Amino acid sequence: MAGILGYGAYVPRYRITTAEIAKHHGKDAAAISVGLLVNEKSVPGLDEDSITMGVEAGLAALQMANVDAKQLGALYSGSESKVYAVKPNSTMIGTALGLGELYHAADLEFACKAGTAAMQIVWAMVKANLIKTGLAIGSDTAQGRPGDVLEYSAAAGASALVIGEGVGVLAEIEATCSSASDTPDFWRRTKDDFPTHLGKFTAAPAYEKQIVTCAKALLTKIDAKPEDFDHVVFHTPNGKFPQRVAKLLGFTAQQLAAGYVVPELGNTYSAAALLALCAALDQAKAGERILLVSFGSGAGSDAFSLRTTKAIERARQRRLGPTLRQQLAHKIYLDYGTYLQQISKGQIGITHG
Repeated sequence: MAGILGYGAYVPRYRITTAEIAKHHGKDAAAISVGLLVNEKSVPGLDEDSITMGVEAGLAALQMANVDAKQLGALYSGSESKVYAVKPNSTMIGTALGLGELYHAADLEFACKAGTAAMQIVWAMVKANLIKTGLAIGSDTAQGRPGDVLEYSAAAGASALVIGEGVGVLAEIEATCSSASDTPDFWRRTKDDFPTHLGKFTAAPAYEKQIVTCAKALLTKIDAKPEDFDHVVFHTPNGKFPQRVAKLLGFTAQQLAAGYVVPELGNTYSAAALLALCAALDQAKAGERILLVSFGSGAGSDAFSLRTTKAIERARQRRLGPTLRQQLAHKIYLDYGTYLQQISKGQIGITHG
């Protein structure tokens, strides 16, 4: 049995509301909130970036897994807001966590699905007996140009999964598959501070097509139906998109509920699907089944079928820090001026180096 031994989530305590952003731009806050189903988003502090958040999430995951960092054979970090243009996040996170030097490290980038790509690679290495345990991280300070619709949702956060095998597995990864296409829905050129997107084109031709295609492929692969799952987790660019694909695929609002944290969090890009998975795992009981489907613009998806085990209760008891939903409740609101200062200092999505 190979799967998740421990998971960790980190969200900065700072928030800005949709209403505060809309007020600054003279927009209708109520209409935007209803349109996106996002009420507020997380904002990184002046000392927080994709590395520091990845370290926090990694520490929490290792603690839950009860694994010494030096036992890890690999660390993969997925992000589209790397701290340096040329210098890996993964090695800095690995050093901070105490992995030593005998491990495989790499940075991954596939827009918002880089975190699940890391998860997929670590699981495959464990299944192939190349390593015993590894760490997959998704961490981003998401980019959104001031005044653009992305500004209302582009958020900050990180999630980490310790993946290995044995009796400590709290959620077995039963199967996975991926889809990919050249779909120009969202991009950022090398020297641009903020991304460009094609508005509504990001919905049906990109997000919906890839998630539906990948989810159906996995269900066919394992001969399963939507009703076979207790929880379903989709990438959350906003609150409306995951509700839409859940309906298209035949899942209910009840199945979506446990991992549906986007209205109070926003879109944390590479961390988004994994943070939603953390929220679902916080509520899942032993023997329950979870479908996870990520999405990355450009465009593609990774799908996973997971089944929780009796080890999940013991693992959650080892956690000393707050759950994801507790972190979301512990917050400090920013006015737009303070938020804008943090953008100008490079804290939201501007690549350094």
